[in-house]
Amino acid sequence: MDKLKSPYNDEFFKAVLTLQTVEECYKFFADVCTPKEIDTISQRYAVATMLKDGKVYSDIVNTTGASTATVSRVKRSMAYEDSGYKIVFERLGK
Repeated sequence: MDKLKSPYNDEFFKAVLTLQTVEECYKFFADVCTPKEIDTISQRYAVATMLKDGKVYSDIVNTTGASTATVSRVKRSMAYEDSGYKIVFERLGK
């Protein structure tokens, strides 16, 4: 994660934290990301949700269209004690 830390990323994440509604997120992310980038990020979150729910790789791949490599990467990220996925799932009550 330390590789990600930079003043530009800090400012970007601070900007994201100011968003208050899903509609504001759509507007902001439409400005800063391509539709494909948004789809890729959303797909990874969907994979994480399905992994958390105990789904098997084949179901996740068939449902989301993610590659097995992506599913493996997300699963590996979720295994870390300080995983961002864990933080979000806890706060969402999942």
